[in-house]
Amino acid sequence: MKTFREKSEALNLVQGDFVTQYSLLRDYIVELQTRNPDTTVRIDVESEGNPHSETRTFRRIYICLGALKKGFTAGKRDFLGFDGAFMKGPFPGQILLAVGLDGNNGTYPLAYAVVETENISSWTWFLSCLGEDLGLNTNSNFTFITDRQKGILNAIAALFPCAENRYCVRHIRDNMRKQWRVKPFEDLLWTCATATHVQQFNKGMEELKKLNKDCYEWLKKIPPQHWSRSHFTGRAHCDVILNNLCETFNGKLNEVRDKPIISCLEFIREYLMKKIVNVEKVIGKCTGPLTPTTMQTLENIKKKEEDYRSVFCGNGKYQMRKNSKDVGIPETWVHEVYWLKTWKQMYSFKIEPINGRSMWEKSVCPTTLVPPKNHVTIGRPKKKRRKSAYEIDDMVKGNSASRILQSVTCSKCNNIGHNARSCKGQKASAPSDSGGPGGSGKGKGKAG
Repeated sequence: MKTFREKSEALNLVQGDFVTQYSLLRDYIVELQTRNPDTTVRIDVESEGNPHSETRTFRRIYICLGALKKGFTAGKRDFLGFDGAFMKGPFPGQILLAVGLDGNNGTYPLAYAVVETENISSWTWFLSCLGEDLGLNTNSNFTFITDRQKGILNAIAALFPCAENRYCVRHIRDNMRKQWRVKPFEDLLWTCATATHVQQFNKGMEELKKLNKDCYEWLKKIPPQHWSRSHFTGRAHCDVILNNLCETFNGKLNEVRDKPIISCLEFIREYLMKKIVNVEKVIGKCTGPLTPTTMQTLENIKKKEEDYRSVFCGNGKYQMRKNSKDVGIPETWVHEVYWLKTWKQMYSFKIEPINGRSMWEKSVCPTTLVPPKNHVTIGRPKKKRRKSAYEIDDMVKGNSASRILQSVTCSKCNNIGHNARSCKGQKASAPSDSGGPGGSGKGKGKAG
């Protein structure tokens, strides 16, 4: 315990005290907005019965740095992914994220917030702040992708009813596994999700119907415009069906989730500041009219379609005819989202550094923030998110699949439940519906 207390005191000196940082939060915001013009910050507090109280209980904070706001607009891609990540420490909460894509299909974090929990209220507040920054309204034709977190679908439907709302297909797959853990079903799910035209989608659904009508009916209840490329509008100029862009950013936050609030927010700002500089270095080495990823994709398409030529039919349509290489310059057909100069413009806006705490100006706000109320649970706080059985089942160790959740069969006695090294000469049991002394009676294979 003495070592633990000394470690805690050392961490407080380095990271700052958890309670003290809430009282300095307004000063931090003043410094952040002074050094980074056009930065939006919203702080929400709990309602206070005494209007003369000198303190206010912290509830939420939203931040959208000015450089990111300008860069996202310059990128010309109306596409955002949303996700949440839990915080640890004495005052846990949730970090909400809004992450876009750049012209090279790289992640471009736009806004972040710390809220009390994931629900309709917190997501509505976060999306309202974001909508004000981007000038969105009920008629905006943005495209969003989510894991269908608690409350987010209702929030999007209420604020942006005209938006295209995609669901992460991996999340749909995990829900499917709760009832049907059969690989052919999953394969058909991915076939339907990646289908590029309706006929291909319908064919995959019909094959699923032949295999299992119940699974087909379950999947049919999820409107295809939310998860199949064949039904996307195309206005976002990307066919993303996974919410990996947010998960990538989430992975960077693992080492900061148990730190005080200002330390956490500063880690995010510094990470974004360095990310812009690193991507700009890559851009400086690029040549050509398009981004590197786009050029590679286009070259692959050229190899497949080099024997075709296009015939303009009017109304923005073309007919493809084989046995001719007179196709003009394909690079000129690519949307400006994927132009190298658009990508360069997106990262031309820099996040500025801030001064140390001793140089921060004092906020003129008459009230002081205090930490949110928190119920301390018994026992050592959990450091890692609990993985679902499906995530464990998908884990890979080395070059072979994990054997977790799989039954072991002895090579000596053919009984289930132990291996040859621990075999004690048990007699082989006859298979039966009730199971034998060595296992469940269901034979080899995965449990569940």
